[in-house]
Amino acid sequence: MSSVRVLVGTRKGAFVLTSDGRRDRWQVDGPFFGGWEIYHVAGSPADPDRLYVSQSMDWFGQVIQRSDDGGASWETVGNEFSYAGVPGTHQWYDGTDRPWEFTRVWHLEPSLTDPDTVYAGVQDAALFRSVDGGASWHELRGLREHGSGSSWQPGAGGLCLHTIVQHPTKAERLTIAISAAGVFRTDDTGETWQPINKGLQSGGIPAPEAEVGHCVHRIATHPSRPDVLFMQKHWDVMRSDDAGDSWYEISGDLPSDFGFPIAVHSHEPDTIYVVPIKSDAEHYPPEGKLRVYRSRTGGYEWEALTTGLPQQHAYVNVLRDAMAVDDLDECGVYFGTTGGQVYASADAGDSWEPIVRDLPPVLSVEVQTLP
Repeated sequence: MSSVRVLVGTRKGAFVLTSDGRRDRWQVDGPFFGGWEIYHVAGSPADPDRLYVSQSMDWFGQVIQRSDDGGASWETVGNEFSYAGVPGTHQWYDGTDRPWEFTRVWHLEPSLTDPDTVYAGVQDAALFRSVDGGASWHELRGLREHGSGSSWQPGAGGLCLHTIVQHPTKAERLTIAISAAGVFRTDDTGETWQPINKGLQSGGIPAPEAEVGHCVHRIATHPSRPDVLFMQKHWDVMRSDDAGDSWYEISGDLPSDFGFPIAVHSHEPDTIYVVPIKSDAEHYPPEGKLRVYRSRTGGYEWEALTTGLPQQHAYVNVLRDAMAVDDLDECGVYFGTTGGQVYASADAGDSWEPIVRDLPPVLSVEVQTLP
């Protein structure tokens, strides 16, 4: 029977949760790197025992950790993330220009085929790649050389590159998202980039015709249909059927179209999941009811999934990297909250249970299906 490993990053350490394919009993290991902010824990699709961790602290900076045995042991690997000398500045909220800085790694995306290759999305808005298991990192500088960088603005969490989507058959194609700049795509492994934000708008900020400046929260896709992209934006759930060349809204009858995560069912490319929250000022579920919403029609109709989730006095948030799905025949769905709960559904969202409680606020959740 296959088993499942859930990788959880929190404000105060990393945790590894494991279960067999029934997913009814869980072993909790951790915290690893206690006291550190763990923005992301990611496993290699090519080698499930190869894990990467991004840990950061205001006092001690940014550190990358690697495990080659599924989290039983860890080693610090290369942590030199030097910008490639791209000149210029980016714009701050007050309209002033600020020099590019390096603050933290928001997201790690291991290669689909090579456990030693991994991408890192960082703040301020840059993309790095390592081809030696994290020992050394090199910026794919074409992104910040696009020319529009001076008009990128930080979201509330900073000017972060938080999403990296690899094409399953075109290795040279990457799609990334930056808050708040928008979505960009490369078809030459990062040498050149084009913004793909046509159809995005958020209350006039930026103007609908703006090429960049859009606050994208998360992008998801299904490997069987890589040209169909789903997006949770700062207001609006969006869809593209042409690899991001154009977008249209699919928020439909959601109680709020504001949120952070979005995920796609592992076997049903038209089934997607979001977690609406009340507004960009009130980061908690509408009416204090924690509800995951599922669409089986690619976003055209939505249903609330509530069984096992608190339906009163729930004022937690679910962050952009804190939802994932497994690959078992009965697709499992997982998400973590800022209240420290990790919820799991072993039946594609029909019912939920907390598999661990009282962790520090959860920043990221990833799932590995193990042979």
